[in-house]
Amino acid sequence: MIEAISKGRFRLYNLTVSRALFERNVSDSASLIQKFPFTTMEMDLSFWLQLAVVLVCVAIGGRLGGVGLGAAGGLGVCILVLGMGIQPGSPPVSVLLIITAVIACTSVLQGSGGLDLLVRWAEKLLRKWPRAITFVGPLVCSFFVMLVGTAYVAFAVYPVVAEVAASAKVRPERAVSASVICAGIGVMASPMSAAMAAMVGIMAMQGIAFWQILACTVPTFILTVLVTALSVFWRGCELEDDPEFKRRLANGDYQWLAGVNATQKYEEKPFARRAVAIFLIGILVSICMGSIPGLRPAWEAAGKVSQLPIPSLIQMVMLATAFFIILLCRVPPEKFASGSVFRSGLIGVVGVFGIAWCTGTFFDLHTKLLADVFSSLAKDAPFVFCVAAFCASSVIFSPTVSTTIMMPLGLKFGLPPEFLIGTWACCFGDFLIPGGAQIGCTAFDRTGTTKLGSFVINHSYLRPGLVFVVSGTIIGWCISKIVF
Repeated sequence: MIEAISKGRFRLYNLTVSRALFERNVSDSASLIQKFPFTTMEMDLSFWLQLAVVLVCVAIGGRLGGVGLGAAGGLGVCILVLGMGIQPGSPPVSVLLIITAVIACTSVLQGSGGLDLLVRWAEKLLRKWPRAITFVGPLVCSFFVMLVGTAYVAFAVYPVVAEVAASAKVRPERAVSASVICAGIGVMASPMSAAMAAMVGIMAMQGIAFWQILACTVPTFILTVLVTALSVFWRGCELEDDPEFKRRLANGDYQWLAGVNATQKYEEKPFARRAVAIFLIGILVSICMGSIPGLRPAWEAAGKVSQLPIPSLIQMVMLATAFFIILLCRVPPEKFASGSVFRSGLIGVVGVFGIAWCTGTFFDLHTKLLADVFSSLAKDAPFVFCVAAFCASSVIFSPTVSTTIMMPLGLKFGLPPEFLIGTWACCFGDFLIPGGAQIGCTAFDRTGTTKLGSFVINHSYLRPGLVFVVSGTIIGWCISKIVF
């Protein structure tokens, strides 16, 4: 009898404890569900319709590229504002003005012949160490982009990389793929690039100095270039054992170029060296004055002291540099904006203008909601944001636009500025789907070792691209811990 009563009490105790645990779990689950973003009542149908408009415009604009990207963004703004009654956000005027000033200066440098002179120097360096072209190619191409600020200028060097590699019996796929990836991402370490202009304009509002960004991105980029080149150093069989190369050689589709070590005939313009020197001085002035607050003027108005912003400094210095190149190097007026740099640069400006305005309009409206929803995720798993940034950049096809969209979004989610600067490499996923650089450089490799693949993304540039982004994100994050 006593034993039965004891067992009954024990069972009753178990039932009571089980019920209490069940109720607590249900309560915790309900609390978790309330915190989960996709079940909050605040995210109603209008939110999802607005988000769909933004995503569709980004996807379509990404496929069109260039002016099409900006036009798709403009359509998105029209739908959000005129169709849904949303207050329009502010376009990134400061970033656009920096990019325009830098493009103007670089295009004048091209008109003076200074850009062609830099290409000539790059060719000489590439031909100097042919057996080490897998490392020399990416370093020279990326340094060239870092100096000038746009990846388009490396197109003049890619054919040299392919031919030097072939003449040295080195599989061209190794040097070509690494060079294209490193040159394309070289804008993250260039003080004159549009992507850097976007980053400086965004981070200046967070109190981050110009030199801090460069101190993080430049060593990150250099170390990552070496890692990327190493990742393809032993890739594939040697050139003379490659089946496709043997077939082309047997069919007469490939002939060794005679005198490949001799540079093409080049006539240097009279003031090309002077133009390069003025351009370099302009870069140094921008970096020094942007990094040392005491060199920038300050004014007092209504009891408040305000200092010259870094974006305004870069704009005026770049325009002044362009003026001195025009005046001292006697650049003809028809050369001011007739080059490829000016044309491609303005296309980029239109892309940034439209799509950044569209995304800014949406995120400005829902800043508080998104920050509340994702702040804990950003704190507990910040690298999830890096994955999202990489996926977004792979369909946007523009590192500048990706930076303009994702960096302010990361700040709104509560991510520290130093983390975003350190992991900036994750915004350079535009290599995933082959673009103009990949397609063109595949044709430059006459040996046939560089391929685009039959499944769109299984191309020769995939391995070095992924290695660069992953290693660059990790290395940059570690270096940001030292700089900040």
